[in-house]
Amino acid sequence: MRKGDHLKLVISALDEEAAGVAMQDNVRVHVAGALPDEEVDAIVAHVSPHRPDAWATLDAVARPSPVRVPPVCPAYGACGGCTLEHMAYARQLEWKKEHVAAALAHAGVSAPVAACVASPRPLEYRNKSKLVYAESEGKPVLGAYAPRSHRVVDLSGCRVAEPPLDDVAGVLRDLLAQHHVVGYDERTGEGLLRYAILRVNHLGQVLATLVTGDAAFTDGEAVARALMAARPAVVGVVQNINRSRGNALYGDDERTLAGEAHLVDRVGAVELRLSSTAFFQVNRDIAARIYADVTEAAALTGTERVVDAYAGVGGIALTLARGAAEVVGIEEHRRAVADAQAAAQINHAVRVRFVVGDVETELARLGAADVVVLNPPRRGCAQGVLRAAAALKPRLIAYVSCAPDTLARDLALLGKEGFVARSVVPYDMLPQTPHVESLAVITPA
Repeated sequence: MRKGDHLKLVISALDEEAAGVAMQDNVRVHVAGALPDEEVDAIVAHVSPHRPDAWATLDAVARPSPVRVPPVCPAYGACGGCTLEHMAYARQLEWKKEHVAAALAHAGVSAPVAACVASPRPLEYRNKSKLVYAESEGKPVLGAYAPRSHRVVDLSGCRVAEPPLDDVAGVLRDLLAQHHVVGYDERTGEGLLRYAILRVNHLGQVLATLVTGDAAFTDGEAVARALMAARPAVVGVVQNINRSRGNALYGDDERTLAGEAHLVDRVGAVELRLSSTAFFQVNRDIAARIYADVTEAAALTGTERVVDAYAGVGGIALTLARGAAEVVGIEEHRRAVADAQAAAQINHAVRVRFVVGDVETELARLGAADVVVLNPPRRGCAQGVLRAAAALKPRLIAYVSCAPDTLARDLALLGKEGFVARSVVPYDMLPQTPHVESLAVITPA
């Protein structure tokens, strides 16, 4: 098999990135945009020199799947984001359950997997847009890098972002062009504006963060004032300064160009303060459902000590604080803890405290807890964190995961510490994409 070969394939499955997979000459061929049970024509784009894998471009669908649907986003197939948009939503949910169950089985974890909880909004659910500012085909655009390239795809009309974001992005793009703001070039390090990060809350208010490669932003305040005048829903514009040449999204320094430096968003029963660089789930509805399900599983009586590890801006900790005697939130990022502490004041939560520190170290200092929540990033928990959580001897561990493979690995490790997963529920945090969130309820064996 060589680059440029034309193949006729029968797709048997989807890989982790939701590309179709077919076997040809003992090589696993990945075809983005193809679905199981389809017959497709594809052109080989790359053959791995290290393992029996190849990647091909979809040329035509000779026999379509009954679950194939027309994509609705104008940037479908170009931005690399919504790689399942051509699959009927009900089938997306089934596949995500199967994906979680397969990961658990591969790790030797036996736990019932529930049906994937659907997002109330399969489209227009994202409360945050990360947009690259660049020139494309002779005109300024706010968009995204095409996969494995420095080419920027225009994301105007994006169908998964909440509507205010696309509208504000269009106005901001025109203002940047009027003020002759130059986009940052990752290859040369030249230019100014790297990203525009737009976030919207439950009220439709928008916070804009302009990430620049240097502090000098001569027209920054003028752009900010003009944006807020044109779109009153924009309540603040912040400049974040990221001088690094690496992949970090934000820098350490920032200044407010106009208005507020944060948003307050309501998620379920709590209000959360979100600063310019805050990490927060992009689907408010599903985040609220997870908070509620963690609360139900915890079954608090008002006497318990609860630990929320990887607490972020405090959403789960503040939700649980309503029913616990004490909640301790642990988070290593200082800005997130500042947001969580501010949110505790907003919610009048007096039985919760947040600490900045390494999760394993802080867990070891606590001695005991009745309920432990683990909500790690995609890489999951270090083995030391799992041991420290188990050493607290909780009656329940609620593990919120955004990566099935690391969830399965960590559940297997917790099994060696004397704990067993009683249930796993997948949630569709990111419809139209292969990503899936899960809640595992774990108790002593």
